Amino acid sequence: MTQKLNVKLGFKRCAIVLPLIFLAACATQEPGKNITGPAVTRLVPRQSAPINPQQAELKALIAQQNRLYTVAAPLLVNNAELCRNNARNLLGFTAKTKYSFSPELVDAASALGLSDQLQVTGVLAGSGAEQAGIKSGDLLATIQGKPVPQGENAERQAAMMLGPLVNRHELIKLGLIRKGQNLTIDVPLTRACAFGIELGNTKNVNSFADGRRVLVTAGMMNFIQNDDELALVIAREMAHNTLTHPVKQRMTGTMSGIIDNLIRVHPDTDALAGSAGVKPYPAQLDVAADKLSLYMVARAGYSVDTAAIFWQRLATQYPATIPNGHTAIHPAVAARIDMIQKTVAEINAKQAAGVTLTP
Repeated sequence: MTQKLNVKLGFKRCAIVLPLIFLAACATQEPGKNITGPAVTRLVPRQSAPINPQQAELKALIAQQNRLYTVAAPLLVNNAELCRNNARNLLGFTAKTKYSFSPELVDAASALGLSDQLQVTGVLAGSGAEQAGIKSGDLLATIQGKPVPQGENAERQAAMMLGPLVNRHELIKLGLIRKGQNLTIDVPLTRACAFGIELGNTKNVNSFADGRRVLVTAGMMNFIQNDDELALVIAREMAHNTLTHPVKQRMTGTMSGIIDNLIRVHPDTDALAGSAGVKPYPAQLDVAADKLSLYMVARAGYSVDTAAIFWQRLATQYPATIPNGHTAIHPAVAARIDMIQKTVAEINAKQAAGVTLTP
């Protein structure tokens, strides 16, 4: 499995901790906990009674995360080849307990149907989990015949169980409880890019990569107009990670610190002053990321035709003079647009000729 994401509320620990079960990294977790989670999260209240503000806030958070997870899913699954050494086996679902959220949200999570037991909250489209029939709402009872832990540390303990298995097996046998009925399902593993996808709790219009994670800010989520544009943003940070650009920039620690901060319930906004210690990417790295990311987007089934228009619009509305904005970190706009236009034409020609989409 792989990893997952966040936004405005606060996952204390989201989905299982190792890059095994989930698709991306989860939301607002405590620093130092590399958590993983997946694609489509659907929690609904147990009853039709009016929900309180915390429940409403939690549902809004989940909805915003769902969009990010859903768009990220085909990018991760369809680009394992391009992600090189960053591809891993995954089961392809997310599971959470009521303790997956920050303490102030545990009661709200319980009211939305979560308990001490790990419950499937999302299934990655195209994954082995989807093929095997795993469904949102299933309770995870056993892994290879052994009971799954429950309670506050269930995600971490389940991840420890799964860690050794995904490298030795082609199928993982899971015992589930669905609507009170026990069932056993063999889940084939899926190869996918092993990048955590995070949602940052800030209005800054930006995105970040630290070598193992991708973070898209709430401000960027509000700026984009459709899923194709969101895919462009996610894929570009995936490309930076794949090409080891944070390492080449000697920015891995700085980027990790920014991501750890922004996935908190209440980020330290003072730490975002000015450039936040981030060095602008040189043109040669940025154009390389643009080219690879466009191939990732196309391979995932999204359109690349308006990529140049999107990035130009972003640079115009949020120019390099705006501190801690996307263009301030990626100032080589003219070189980027030129590469984007050339790569889009190249991709369109390959698609028309039925040629495999590889850079």
